[in-house]
Amino acid sequence: MALTGRAALLAALGSLPVGILEPGWTGILAVNGSLALACACDFALAAPVRRLGLSRSGDTSTRLGETADVTLTVTNPTSRPLRAHLRDAWPPSSWQPGTEVMGSRHRLDVPAGERRRVTTRLRPTRRGDRQADRVTIRSYGPLGLFSRQGTHKVPWTVRVLPPFTSRKHLPSRLARLRELDGRTSVLTRGEGTEFDSLREYVPGDDTRSIDWRATARQSTVAVRTWRPERDRHILLVLDTGRTSAGRVGDAPRLDAAMDAALLLAALASRAGDRVQLLAYDRRVRARVQGRAAGDVLPALVNALATLEPELVETDARGLTATALRTAPRRSLIVLLTTLDAAPVEQGLLPVLPQLTQRHTVLVASVADPHIASMAQARGNTEAVYEAAAGAQAQTERQRTAEQLRRHGVTVVDATPEDLAPALADAYLALKAAGRL
Repeated sequence: MALTGRAALLAALGSLPVGILEPGWTGILAVNGSLALACACDFALAAPVRRLGLSRSGDTSTRLGETADVTLTVTNPTSRPLRAHLRDAWPPSSWQPGTEVMGSRHRLDVPAGERRRVTTRLRPTRRGDRQADRVTIRSYGPLGLFSRQGTHKVPWTVRVLPPFTSRKHLPSRLARLRELDGRTSVLTRGEGTEFDSLREYVPGDDTRSIDWRATARQSTVAVRTWRPERDRHILLVLDTGRTSAGRVGDAPRLDAAMDAALLLAALASRAGDRVQLLAYDRRVRARVQGRAAGDVLPALVNALATLEPELVETDARGLTATALRTAPRRSLIVLLTTLDAAPVEQGLLPVLPQLTQRHTVLVASVADPHIASMAQARGNTEAVYEAAAGAQAQTERQRTAEQLRRHGVTVVDATPEDLAPALADAYLALKAAGRL
């Protein structure tokens, strides 16, 4: 129990009239005695907090940047009405900075034997699981002079999923996929590896696609058309080691890699390919495999929600061995990692032949746009030094990318905003060329 601000003010006023009341302490004691009696009555009439019943309902997941509504139902089984202030505590990252007080505090009036609901609207600023903390209730009497306070544990978890901002690029890539698949009026000529139909030769066709037996049976030259193969295997490998923790703009590199992986997974599953996920640094952090096409994207989003970078050096040998075990059949292995010289030359390059001799390998990396702006700086001595440093960093990345290409690896190096569509385009190019 606690004395409210109103009661404290009255107590202070009750000790003032020393010269106004008749001489002696009788008047003071009378005033303070009346106040004490009023406080005691107020305290007795305040609804007890411990006997209240609390339960939760509402959203269990939301995307980063969106809102989630969690409803708290307060049941008053006592014979006294509940007049209270309620604080529904959540981790600080459950709200935008500066909005926690407004979002977590509620005024509550529950008549005896009834229930009321209050809704807390969360707007998380980080991925992962956000778990409700304690619910604190301060119950007031009818005069507001005294209060009872207590806390309740009412568990609830809201999973904050990746935002998947690159989904805006999906319709255009699906249109390109339909062109490759022959479902539109634009027919891809001489590409893919799965026979589709015959048609008349037109200038520009690949002469290797001419069907000489069909040509011998008719008066015109016939060529074979192809459609991309379906039911290919795609393994997305996320490097969650220390390099993925580096921030580019407002987010770690891992977040941009995750967004690109989601777009590619959505596109590949629509293409009829089988998509698997492996997140690894020194051990497996997340794995998704054996899912039907319609279940792949929800499973990936859920697995990536709690994934965070680990401040350890990635074990390239362990990653390669785990990837080979995960993809026993020939697959497209998409490795989302860094193009920094040291990790690639000392870690990835020595074990890369183990991957390329059995699989098609694509390496995607997040480039820092600040380095490009540094390389273009001019005007004073400091800017020239920045330009030299930026140009050197760009040259090192290009040299590392060339080393990977000499091993037959397709390399995608793009800024966070461009990585997802660039990776999707690289996948479509490989599919059109029949390399999957």
